[in-house]
Amino acid sequence: MPSPELIGLYQTYTASAESIGARLASLAEAANAERPLIVVTHGDIALYAGGGAPPVIEGFRLQTRGFKELAAISHLGPAVATVARMKALAPDGSWRSEAARLIEASRAAREANSRELWADRIALAAFSGREGSIARMVDYTCRRAEEFLWQALRDEDYLDAAAVRRDYLAGPAALLPVPVNRVMVATFFLSGLDLAHRLIRWFDAQDLAWESAMVLVAGQQGRPTAGVTVESNSVAKVIRTVSRGRLPRRNLLIAPHAPVFPLYDGTDVKEAAALEPAYRRLWSAVMATADLGEDMFAGYPRFDPDQAAASRPADGPSSAVAEMPPIGAPDDWLALTTRLRVVLEDPRQLLSGAVTDYASQQLVDNDNDPRRVVVPGLDGEPYPELTPATPNAATSAP
Repeated sequence: MPSPELIGLYQTYTASAESIGARLASLAEAANAERPLIVVTHGDIALYAGGGAPPVIEGFRLQTRGFKELAAISHLGPAVATVARMKALAPDGSWRSEAARLIEASRAAREANSRELWADRIALAAFSGREGSIARMVDYTCRRAEEFLWQALRDEDYLDAAAVRRDYLAGPAALLPVPVNRVMVATFFLSGLDLAHRLIRWFDAQDLAWESAMVLVAGQQGRPTAGVTVESNSVAKVIRTVSRGRLPRRNLLIAPHAPVFPLYDGTDVKEAAALEPAYRRLWSAVMATADLGEDMFAGYPRFDPDQAAASRPADGPSSAVAEMPPIGAPDDWLALTTRLRVVLEDPRQLLSGAVTDYASQQLVDNDNDPRRVVVPGLDGEPYPELTPATPNAATSAP
């Protein structure tokens, strides 16, 4: 049976709208009401200047010319490899219809491709002067895919992963003047070039106070497992670069489960504006908790993601760690207490996860017998005997 009294204590600090933690979040949100807030979704960037001003929104990906066209060429490498994998998984011949479908789509794209398409219709400033080269690259990549797949359809024994690497992705030069691996690098680079070029111009025009900016990357970015850290999120990295080093890294949060406003249509900002309070509260609540790290654990190594990951925290208040430090023993209080600070200051961490990995490893090392495990902070500590609670202590205190 659960204890209502202990659950009540739990809810006093957390898990309710009236908790102490929730009130701290409200105070932090109010303190941050005038700070610029940047919210990045899968397709747009919204700048909330603060003070109730409507957001300014810039579409940067899905609604932008050229992104899907370049992605179509980027995807040809994985598409050809996927057909080979399908053959390996289902050698009943069902892969043949997918190969034929990919050939037809590639042929149609190749016929629509031209220098004029890239110069006059897609017409991206970042591609100026390279439109002819891009058109030739697209034509070459599509032709090579079609030739490779036709060979696979003619020869049942030809198509496998080794053939994909040898004859489509990697070379040799006698068969493949430009390996398609290089094409994939070029298309990804061109996409990044266009993205960064437009965002640099847009952000520079906003004249942001980057040092105080709050940045939130909201919702799913690409595939469900992608972009959940700053290091793996391409737009987050571009924003840090665009700030020219002025945006503090700790001010940029990744929130995969945050609400996302609909793709901006160029006119209506009402739905994005309606989410501003939720975005400000989310960012403020996370950072208010992170700020407790210095208050509670000054003198222990702080969390600093720009530090090289250390195997052990160094002694002294100036040291820092980029990840959870390993625990050497149940009485390794430097590492154990540093982990308490890390779970507060690192937004990626679960607050309850400071030592979960160590506990599970101790069970594995001790044949899953909890009695053989030393519980740090419990076993061997000199706790006094139970003392009776004082009735109405809260009301009788001076």
